[in-house]
Amino acid sequence: MAGVASVGLVCPVKLTHKPLFSPSLTRSNYSVKMTSVSVHQEKKTFSLHKSQQAFEAAKELMPGGVNSPVRAFKSVGGQPIIIDSVKGSHMWDIDGNEYIDYVGSWGPAIIGHADDEVLKALAETMKKGTSFGAPCLLENVLAEMVISAVPSIEMVRFVNSGTEACMGVLRLARAFTGRQKIIKFEGCYHGHADPFLVKAGSGVATLGLPDSPGVPKAATYDTLTSPYNDIETVTSLFAEHKGEIAAIILEPVVGNSGFITPTVDFLNALRKITKENDTLLIFDEVMTGFRLSYGGAQEYFGITPDLTTLGKIIGGGLPVGAYGGRREIMEMVAPAGPMYQAGTLSGNPLAMTAGIHTLKRLKQAGNYEYLDKITSELISGILEAGKNAGHAMCGGYISGMFGFFFTEGPVYNFEDAKKSDTAKFAKFYRGMLEEGVYFAPSQFEAGFTSLAHSSEDIQKTIAAADKVLRQL
Repeated sequence: MAGVASVGLVCPVKLTHKPLFSPSLTRSNYSVKMTSVSVHQEKKTFSLHKSQQAFEAAKELMPGGVNSPVRAFKSVGGQPIIIDSVKGSHMWDIDGNEYIDYVGSWGPAIIGHADDEVLKALAETMKKGTSFGAPCLLENVLAEMVISAVPSIEMVRFVNSGTEACMGVLRLARAFTGRQKIIKFEGCYHGHADPFLVKAGSGVATLGLPDSPGVPKAATYDTLTSPYNDIETVTSLFAEHKGEIAAIILEPVVGNSGFITPTVDFLNALRKITKENDTLLIFDEVMTGFRLSYGGAQEYFGITPDLTTLGKIIGGGLPVGAYGGRREIMEMVAPAGPMYQAGTLSGNPLAMTAGIHTLKRLKQAGNYEYLDKITSELISGILEAGKNAGHAMCGGYISGMFGFFFTEGPVYNFEDAKKSDTAKFAKFYRGMLEEGVYFAPSQFEAGFTSLAHSSEDIQKTIAAADKVLRQL
Protein backbone atom coordinates (compact mmCIF):
# COMPACT_ATOMS: atom_id res chain seq x y z
CA MET A 1 0.00 0.00 0.00
CA ALA A 2 1.11 3.46 -0.56
CA GLY A 3 2.67 4.57 2.51
CA VAL A 4 2.01 7.12 4.92
CA ALA A 5 2.92 6.07 8.40
CA SER A 6 -0.13 6.15 10.63
CA VAL A 7 1.66 7.85 13.51
CA GLY A 8 3.13 11.24 14.23
CA LEU A 9 2.59 14.39 12.22
CA VAL A 10 2.40 12.78 8.83
CA CYS A 11 1.87 14.06 5.31
CA PRO A 12 -1.64 12.95 4.31
CA VAL A 13 -1.55 10.94 1.09
CA LYS A 14 -4.64 9.07 0.04
CA LEU A 15 -4.07 6.33 -2.49
CA THR A 16 -6.72 3.78 -3.33
CA HIS A 17 -4.64 0.72 -4.09
CA LYS A 18 -4.75 -2.81 -2.77
CA PRO A 19 -2.34 -3.10 0.17
CA LEU A 20 0.94 -4.76 -0.71
CA PHE A 21 1.33 -6.25 2.74
CA SER A 22 -0.67 -7.49 5.68
CA PRO A 23 0.12 -6.28 9.21
CA SER A 24 0.35 -9.92 10.26
CA LEU A 25 3.29 -10.62 7.96
CA THR A 26 6.49 -11.56 9.76
CA ARG A 27 10.08 -12.07 8.67
CA SER A 28 9.65 -15.87 8.69
CA ASN A 29 6.96 -15.68 6.00
CA TYR A 30 9.53 -15.03 3.33
CA SER A 31 12.28 -17.03 1.74
CA VAL A 32 14.53 -13.98 1.44
CA LYS A 33 18.16 -15.00 1.71
CA MET A 34 19.93 -12.53 3.94
CA THR A 35 23.63 -11.73 3.91
CA SER A 36 25.07 -12.28 7.35
CA VAL A 37 26.71 -9.14 8.68
CA SER A 38 28.24 -8.93 12.10
CA VAL A 39 26.78 -5.99 13.99
CA HIS A 40 27.75 -7.12 17.49
CA GLN A 41 31.22 -5.64 17.57
CA GLU A 42 32.05 -3.40 20.52
CA LYS A 43 31.22 0.18 19.65
CA LYS A 44 34.32 2.29 19.24
CA THR A 45 34.73 6.05 19.51
CA PHE A 46 33.34 7.78 16.42
CA SER A 47 36.10 9.47 14.46
CA LEU A 48 36.43 10.69 10.89
CA HIS A 49 40.12 11.57 11.03
CA LYS A 50 41.14 9.45 8.02
CA SER A 51 38.11 10.59 6.04
CA GLN A 52 39.04 14.20 6.75
CA GLN A 53 42.58 13.67 5.51
CA ALA A 54 41.39 11.88 2.37
CA PHE A 55 38.78 14.57 1.63
CA GLU A 56 41.28 17.41 2.02
CA ALA A 57 43.51 15.65 -0.49
CA ALA A 58 40.56 15.03 -2.81
CA LYS A 59 39.71 18.74 -2.93
CA GLU A 60 43.06 19.37 -4.60
CA LEU A 61 42.32 16.70 -7.20
CA MET A 62 38.61 16.96 -8.00
CA PRO A 63 36.18 19.93 -7.96
CA GLY A 64 34.86 20.11 -4.40
CA GLY A 65 36.62 16.84 -3.65
CA VAL A 66 33.85 14.72 -5.15
CA ASN A 67 32.48 13.42 -8.43
CA SER A 68 28.82 14.14 -7.60
CA PRO A 69 27.87 17.26 -5.59
CA VAL A 70 25.64 15.83 -2.85
CA ARG A 71 28.50 13.66 -1.59
CA ALA A 72 30.29 16.78 -0.31
CA PHE A 73 27.82 17.15 2.62
CA LYS A 74 27.24 20.81 1.76
CA SER A 75 23.63 20.77 2.99
CA VAL A 76 24.25 18.81 6.21
CA GLY A 77 27.64 20.18 7.17
CA GLY A 78 30.41 18.30 8.84
CA GLN A 79 32.94 15.96 7.35
CA PRO A 80 32.00 13.74 4.38
CA ILE A 81 32.75 10.09 4.99
CA ILE A 82 34.96 8.11 2.64
CA ILE A 83 33.60 4.61 2.12
CA ASP A 84 35.89 1.61 2.16
CA SER A 85 33.50 -1.32 1.68
CA VAL A 86 29.88 -2.43 1.65
CA LYS A 87 28.05 -5.69 2.29
CA GLY A 88 24.36 -6.45 2.64
CA SER A 89 22.69 -3.52 4.39
CA HIS A 90 25.91 -2.19 5.93
CA MET A 91 28.84 -0.04 4.93
CA TRP A 92 32.23 0.77 6.46
CA ASP A 93 34.30 3.92 6.08
CA ILE A 94 38.10 4.18 6.01
CA ASP A 95 38.10 5.05 9.74
CA GLY A 96 36.46 1.70 10.49
CA ASN A 97 33.03 3.12 11.38
CA GLU A 98 30.10 0.86 10.50
CA TYR A 99 26.74 2.15 9.26
CA ILE A 100 23.31 0.77 8.46
CA ASP A 101 22.89 2.11 4.93
CA TYR A 102 19.64 3.64 3.64
CA VAL A 103 21.12 5.11 0.45
CA GLY A 104 21.98 1.85 -1.30
CA SER A 105 24.16 3.58 -3.91
CA TRP A 106 21.13 5.87 -4.47
CA GLY A 107 18.78 2.96 -5.14
CA PRO A 108 20.47 0.15 -7.09
CA ALA A 109 21.31 -2.05 -4.07
CA ILE A 110 17.77 -3.34 -3.64
CA ILE A 111 18.91 -6.92 -2.92
CA GLY A 112 21.78 -5.70 -0.75
CA HIS A 113 25.33 -4.57 -1.41
CA ALA A 114 27.91 -6.94 -2.89
CA ASP A 115 25.45 -9.81 -3.17
CA ASP A 116 27.33 -13.13 -3.33
CA GLU A 117 25.39 -14.49 -6.30
CA VAL A 118 25.78 -11.30 -8.31
CA LEU A 119 29.50 -11.14 -7.53
CA LYS A 120 29.95 -14.76 -8.58
CA ALA A 121 28.14 -14.13 -11.88
CA LEU A 122 30.24 -11.01 -12.51
CA ALA A 123 33.45 -12.94 -11.88
CA GLU A 124 32.45 -15.51 -14.49
CA THR A 125 31.47 -12.80 -16.98
CA MET A 126 34.76 -10.93 -16.50
CA LYS A 127 36.66 -14.01 -17.64
CA LYS A 128 35.18 -13.35 -21.09
CA GLY A 129 35.94 -9.63 -21.01
CA THR A 130 34.49 -6.42 -19.62
CA SER A 131 33.41 -4.59 -22.77
CA PHE A 132 33.02 -5.70 -26.37
CA GLY A 133 31.74 -2.59 -28.16
CA ALA A 134 29.67 -5.13 -30.08
CA PRO A 135 26.43 -7.04 -29.50
CA CYS A 136 26.37 -9.71 -26.80
CA LEU A 137 23.69 -12.26 -25.94
CA LEU A 138 23.26 -10.85 -22.43
CA GLU A 139 21.64 -7.75 -23.94
CA ASN A 140 18.84 -9.93 -25.31
CA VAL A 141 18.31 -11.60 -21.95
CA LEU A 142 18.01 -8.38 -19.94
CA ALA A 143 15.92 -6.71 -22.66
CA GLU A 144 13.42 -9.57 -22.56
CA MET A 145 13.21 -9.30 -18.77
CA VAL A 146 12.62 -5.53 -18.87
CA ILE A 147 10.02 -5.78 -21.65
CA SER A 148 8.11 -8.53 -19.86
CA ALA A 149 8.09 -6.56 -16.59
CA VAL A 150 7.37 -2.93 -17.52
CA PRO A 151 3.88 -2.35 -18.99
CA SER A 152 4.83 0.51 -21.34
CA ILE A 153 7.95 -1.05 -22.84
CA GLU A 154 7.73 -3.02 -26.09
CA MET A 155 11.30 -2.19 -27.19
CA VAL A 156 14.24 -0.94 -25.13
CA ARG A 157 17.58 0.80 -25.73
CA PHE A 158 20.30 0.38 -23.10
CA VAL A 159 22.59 3.28 -22.21
CA ASN A 160 25.02 3.99 -19.37
CA SER A 161 23.24 6.33 -16.94
CA GLY A 162 19.90 7.80 -16.01
CA THR A 163 20.99 11.16 -17.40
CA GLU A 164 21.80 9.55 -20.74
CA ALA A 165 18.46 7.73 -20.75
CA CYS A 166 16.57 11.00 -20.22
CA MET A 167 18.61 12.76 -22.90
CA GLY A 168 17.74 10.00 -25.36
CA VAL A 169 14.07 9.84 -24.50
CA LEU A 170 13.68 13.61 -24.86
CA ARG A 171 15.26 13.57 -28.31
CA LEU A 172 13.04 10.63 -29.25
CA ALA A 173 9.85 12.36 -28.07
CA ARG A 174 10.68 15.41 -30.14
CA ALA A 175 11.58 13.31 -33.19
CA PHE A 176 8.38 11.26 -32.99
CA THR A 177 5.97 14.17 -32.45
CA GLY A 178 7.75 16.80 -34.54
CA ARG A 179 7.29 19.21 -31.63
CA GLN A 180 9.85 20.93 -29.42
CA LYS A 181 8.33 21.91 -26.09
CA ILE A 182 8.26 19.71 -23.00
CA ILE A 183 6.67 20.04 -19.58
CA LYS A 184 8.66 19.06 -16.51
CA PHE A 185 7.80 19.51 -12.85
CA GLU A 186 9.51 21.70 -10.28
CA GLY A 187 11.80 19.62 -8.10
CA CYS A 188 11.86 16.63 -10.46
CA TYR A 189 15.39 15.74 -11.51
CA HIS A 190 16.03 14.05 -14.85
CA GLY A 191 19.79 14.20 -14.97
CA HIS A 192 22.12 17.06 -15.74
CA ALA A 193 21.41 17.57 -19.44
CA ASP A 194 20.82 21.24 -20.29
CA PRO A 195 17.05 21.11 -21.04
CA PHE A 196 16.32 19.53 -17.64
CA LEU A 197 18.28 21.90 -15.40
CA VAL A 198 15.28 24.11 -14.77
CA LYS A 199 13.85 24.01 -11.24
CA ALA A 200 15.52 20.63 -10.97
CA GLY A 201 15.53 19.88 -7.25
CA SER A 202 18.01 17.33 -5.91
CA GLY A 203 21.65 18.38 -6.04
CA VAL A 204 20.75 21.76 -7.49
CA ALA A 205 18.49 22.46 -4.51
CA THR A 206 21.05 21.05 -2.10
CA LEU A 207 23.60 23.58 -3.31
CA GLY A 208 21.10 26.44 -3.41
CA LEU A 209 21.47 26.98 -7.16
CA PRO A 210 18.22 27.88 -8.97
CA ASP A 211 19.59 26.53 -12.25
CA SER A 212 23.17 26.11 -13.46
CA PRO A 213 25.66 28.49 -15.02
CA GLY A 214 26.75 27.31 -18.43
CA VAL A 215 23.28 26.31 -19.58
CA PRO A 216 22.41 28.51 -22.59
CA LYS A 217 18.99 30.14 -22.64
CA ALA A 218 18.25 28.45 -25.95
CA ALA A 219 18.65 25.02 -24.33
CA THR A 220 15.82 25.65 -21.88
CA TYR A 221 13.62 27.87 -24.04
CA ASP A 222 11.27 24.98 -24.82
CA THR A 223 11.17 23.64 -21.24
CA LEU A 224 7.91 24.52 -19.51
CA THR A 225 7.51 23.93 -15.78
CA SER A 226 4.67 23.25 -13.40
CA PRO A 227 4.41 22.50 -9.68
CA TYR A 228 4.10 18.76 -9.03
CA ASN A 229 0.54 17.57 -8.30
CA ASP A 230 -0.86 20.70 -10.00
CA ILE A 231 -3.01 19.68 -12.98
CA GLU A 232 -4.49 23.17 -13.34
CA THR A 233 -1.13 24.64 -14.29
CA VAL A 234 -0.54 21.80 -16.75
CA THR A 235 -3.92 22.48 -18.34
CA SER A 236 -3.02 26.17 -18.68
CA LEU A 237 0.28 25.31 -20.34
CA PHE A 238 -1.49 23.17 -22.93
CA ALA A 239 -3.93 25.98 -23.64
CA GLU A 240 -1.13 28.52 -24.02
CA HIS A 241 1.04 26.25 -26.20
CA LYS A 242 -1.59 24.35 -28.12
CA GLY A 243 -0.12 21.85 -30.59
CA GLU A 244 3.46 22.60 -29.50
CA ILE A 245 4.09 20.22 -26.57
CA ALA A 246 5.97 17.03 -27.44
CA ALA A 247 5.93 15.40 -24.01
CA ILE A 248 5.37 15.59 -20.30
CA ILE A 249 8.18 14.02 -18.27
CA LEU A 250 8.00 13.37 -14.54
CA GLU A 251 9.09 11.17 -11.69
CA PRO A 252 5.85 9.27 -10.94
CA VAL A 253 6.96 9.34 -7.32
CA VAL A 254 9.37 12.20 -6.65
CA GLY A 255 12.68 11.15 -5.15
CA ASN A 256 14.72 14.25 -5.83
CA SER A 257 12.87 16.76 -3.67
CA GLY A 258 12.67 14.27 -0.89
CA PHE A 259 9.97 11.59 -1.11
CA ILE A 260 6.72 13.00 -2.56
CA THR A 261 3.84 10.86 -3.83
CA PRO A 262 1.29 11.83 -6.49
CA THR A 263 -2.22 12.71 -5.39
CA VAL A 264 -4.99 10.29 -6.31
CA ASP A 265 -6.03 11.93 -9.56
CA PHE A 266 -2.78 13.53 -10.73
CA LEU A 267 -1.31 10.71 -12.82
CA ASN A 268 -4.70 9.85 -14.33
CA ALA A 269 -5.21 13.49 -15.27
CA LEU A 270 -1.79 13.63 -16.94
CA ARG A 271 -2.55 10.50 -18.94
CA LYS A 272 -5.88 11.99 -20.05
CA ILE A 273 -4.56 15.40 -21.10
CA THR A 274 -1.60 13.95 -23.01
CA LYS A 275 -3.87 11.64 -25.00
CA GLU A 276 -6.22 14.51 -25.79
CA ASN A 277 -3.33 16.60 -27.13
CA ASP A 278 -1.34 13.87 -28.95
CA THR A 279 1.47 14.46 -26.47
CA LEU A 280 3.71 11.71 -25.11
CA LEU A 281 3.70 10.87 -21.40
CA ILE A 282 7.14 9.92 -20.10
CA PHE A 283 7.71 8.31 -16.71
CA ASP A 284 11.25 8.77 -15.42
CA GLU A 285 11.52 5.53 -13.43
CA VAL A 286 15.26 5.63 -12.88
CA MET A 287 14.50 5.51 -9.14
CA THR A 288 11.07 3.87 -9.03
CA GLY A 289 11.63 1.22 -11.69
CA PHE A 290 11.64 -2.27 -10.14
CA ARG A 291 11.52 -0.63 -6.69
CA LEU A 292 7.87 0.21 -6.06
CA SER A 293 6.89 -3.07 -7.70
CA TYR A 294 8.43 -5.42 -10.25
CA GLY A 295 6.75 -3.41 -13.01
CA GLY A 296 7.66 -0.09 -11.42
CA ALA A 297 5.43 2.86 -10.54
CA GLN A 298 3.35 2.38 -13.69
CA GLU A 299 2.35 -1.10 -12.60
CA TYR A 300 1.81 0.04 -9.02
CA PHE A 301 -0.48 2.93 -9.98
CA GLY A 302 -2.03 1.30 -13.05
CA ILE A 303 -1.01 4.14 -15.40
CA THR A 304 0.80 3.22 -18.63
CA PRO A 305 2.95 6.00 -20.10
CA ASP A 306 4.17 6.12 -23.70
CA LEU A 307 7.86 6.09 -22.81
CA THR A 308 9.87 5.14 -19.73
CA THR A 309 13.42 5.73 -18.53
CA LEU A 310 15.16 3.25 -16.25
CA GLY A 311 18.51 2.95 -14.47
CA LYS A 312 20.01 1.96 -11.13
CA ILE A 313 18.38 -1.41 -10.30
CA ILE A 314 18.54 -2.77 -13.86
CA GLY A 315 22.34 -2.61 -13.62
CA GLY A 316 22.57 -4.15 -10.17
CA GLY A 317 24.99 -1.46 -9.01
CA LEU A 318 26.95 -1.05 -12.24
CA PRO A 319 26.60 2.01 -14.51
CA VAL A 320 23.45 1.57 -16.60
CA GLY A 321 20.40 3.29 -18.02
CA ALA A 322 17.65 2.48 -20.50
CA TYR A 323 14.72 4.02 -22.28
CA GLY A 324 11.85 2.21 -23.89
CA GLY A 325 8.23 2.36 -24.94
CA ARG A 326 5.79 1.56 -27.69
CA ARG A 327 7.31 -0.18 -30.69
CA GLU A 328 6.15 2.47 -33.17
CA ILE A 329 7.98 5.14 -31.17
CA MET A 330 11.14 3.13 -30.48
CA GLU A 331 11.56 2.25 -34.13
CA MET A 332 12.47 5.92 -34.66
CA VAL A 333 15.80 5.17 -32.94
CA ALA A 334 18.86 4.50 -35.14
CA PRO A 335 19.65 2.22 -36.83
CA ALA A 336 15.97 1.27 -37.19
CA GLY A 337 15.05 4.91 -37.71
CA PRO A 338 16.53 8.38 -38.20
CA MET A 339 16.93 9.55 -34.56
CA TYR A 340 20.57 9.09 -33.67
CA GLN A 341 21.88 7.97 -30.28
CA ALA A 342 24.88 5.76 -29.52
CA GLY A 343 27.23 4.64 -26.73
CA THR A 344 30.44 2.63 -26.67
CA LEU A 345 29.73 0.93 -23.34
CA SER A 346 25.97 0.58 -23.83
CA GLY A 347 24.83 -2.98 -23.13
CA ASN A 348 28.23 -3.98 -21.76
CA PRO A 349 28.33 -7.55 -20.41
CA LEU A 350 29.06 -6.62 -16.79
CA ALA A 351 26.08 -4.30 -16.35
CA MET A 352 23.82 -6.75 -18.18
CA THR A 353 24.95 -9.62 -15.93
CA ALA A 354 24.40 -7.69 -12.70
CA GLY A 355 20.99 -6.52 -13.92
CA ILE A 356 19.87 -10.02 -14.94
CA HIS A 357 20.75 -11.56 -11.59
CA THR A 358 19.23 -8.67 -9.62
CA LEU A 359 15.92 -8.92 -11.50
CA LYS A 360 15.87 -12.70 -11.11
CA ARG A 361 16.07 -12.24 -7.34
CA LEU A 362 13.40 -9.55 -7.28
CA LYS A 363 10.97 -11.79 -9.13
CA GLN A 364 10.90 -14.28 -6.25
CA ALA A 365 7.67 -14.35 -4.25
CA GLY A 366 7.38 -12.21 -1.13
CA ASN A 367 10.17 -9.74 -1.82
CA TYR A 368 8.08 -6.61 -2.34
CA GLU A 369 5.85 -7.52 0.59
CA TYR A 370 8.96 -7.72 2.76
CA LEU A 371 10.25 -4.37 1.53
CA ASP A 372 6.89 -2.79 2.25
CA LYS A 373 6.79 -4.28 5.75
CA ILE A 374 10.22 -3.15 6.90
CA THR A 375 9.91 0.30 5.30
CA SER A 376 6.56 0.79 7.02
CA GLU A 377 8.13 -0.10 10.36
CA LEU A 378 11.08 2.22 9.71
CA ILE A 379 9.14 5.34 8.77
CA SER A 380 6.47 4.76 11.42
CA GLY A 381 9.15 4.40 14.08
CA ILE A 382 11.04 7.53 13.04
CA LEU A 383 7.89 9.65 12.93
CA GLU A 384 6.72 8.30 16.27
CA ALA A 385 10.10 9.18 17.77
CA GLY A 386 9.84 12.67 16.29
CA LYS A 387 6.36 13.16 17.71
CA ASN A 388 7.45 11.98 21.15
CA ALA A 389 10.37 14.41 21.09
CA GLY A 390 8.10 17.32 20.12
CA HIS A 391 9.21 17.82 16.53
CA ALA A 392 7.00 18.71 13.59
CA MET A 393 7.63 15.89 11.11
CA CYS A 394 5.87 14.15 8.27
CA GLY A 395 6.80 11.37 5.89
CA GLY A 396 5.72 8.35 3.93
CA TYR A 397 6.83 5.34 1.94
CA ILE A 398 5.93 2.97 -0.86
CA SER A 399 7.58 -0.43 -0.90
CA GLY A 400 11.35 0.08 -0.56
CA MET A 401 11.35 3.88 -0.97
CA PHE A 402 10.70 6.43 1.78
CA GLY A 403 11.28 9.93 3.05
CA PHE A 404 10.53 12.36 5.86
CA PHE A 405 10.58 16.11 6.39
CA PHE A 406 10.97 18.34 9.43
CA THR A 407 7.69 20.16 8.80
CA GLU A 408 4.09 19.45 9.71
CA GLY A 409 3.18 19.11 6.05
CA PRO A 410 1.43 18.09 3.99
CA VAL A 411 4.13 17.96 1.30
CA TYR A 412 2.65 17.79 -2.19
CA ASN A 413 5.40 19.53 -4.19
CA PHE A 414 8.84 21.12 -4.06
CA GLU A 415 7.58 24.38 -2.53
CA ASP A 416 6.07 22.39 0.34
CA ALA A 417 9.30 20.41 0.71
CA LYS A 418 11.33 23.61 1.05
CA LYS A 419 9.36 24.43 4.22
CA SER A 420 11.25 21.65 5.97
CA ASP A 421 13.66 22.75 8.69
CA THR A 422 16.88 21.90 6.86
CA ALA A 423 19.06 23.08 9.74
CA LYS A 424 17.32 20.61 12.04
CA PHE A 425 17.65 17.89 9.42
CA ALA A 426 21.40 18.58 9.25
CA LYS A 427 21.76 18.16 13.01
CA PHE A 428 19.67 15.01 12.91
CA TYR A 429 21.76 13.68 10.04
CA ARG A 430 25.09 14.19 11.79
CA GLY A 431 23.70 12.68 14.97
CA MET A 432 22.53 9.59 13.12
CA LEU A 433 25.97 9.18 11.54
CA GLU A 434 27.51 9.01 14.99
CA GLU A 435 24.94 6.36 15.90
CA GLY A 436 25.92 4.29 12.87
CA VAL A 437 23.06 5.13 10.50
CA TYR A 438 23.66 6.50 7.00
CA PHE A 439 20.85 8.44 5.32
CA ALA A 440 21.18 10.51 2.15
CA PRO A 441 23.14 13.68 3.03
CA SER A 442 20.37 16.02 1.88
CA GLN A 443 16.82 16.76 2.98
CA PHE A 444 15.87 16.70 -0.69
CA GLU A 445 16.59 13.02 -1.39
CA ALA A 446 14.52 9.88 -0.87
CA GLY A 447 15.80 6.92 1.13
CA PHE A 448 15.88 3.24 0.21
CA THR A 449 15.59 -0.07 1.98
CA SER A 450 16.76 -3.43 0.65
CA LEU A 451 16.08 -7.12 1.04
CA ALA A 452 19.26 -7.28 3.10
CA HIS A 453 17.86 -4.98 5.81
CA SER A 454 16.88 -7.06 8.83
CA SER A 455 14.36 -6.38 11.57
CA GLU A 456 17.38 -5.78 13.81
CA ASP A 457 18.60 -3.06 11.42
CA ILE A 458 15.21 -1.36 11.53
CA GLN A 459 14.92 -1.47 15.30
CA LYS A 460 18.47 -0.18 15.78
CA THR A 461 17.71 2.69 13.42
CA ILE A 462 14.52 3.62 15.24
CA ALA A 463 16.30 3.49 18.60
CA ALA A 464 19.07 5.71 17.23
CA ALA A 465 16.52 8.17 15.81
CA ASP A 466 14.72 8.32 19.16
CA LYS A 467 18.00 9.13 20.92
CA VAL A 468 19.08 11.79 18.40
CA LEU A 469 15.66 13.45 18.11
CA ARG A 470 15.47 13.86 21.88
CA GLN A 471 18.82 15.66 21.80
CA LEU A 472 17.86 18.18 19.07
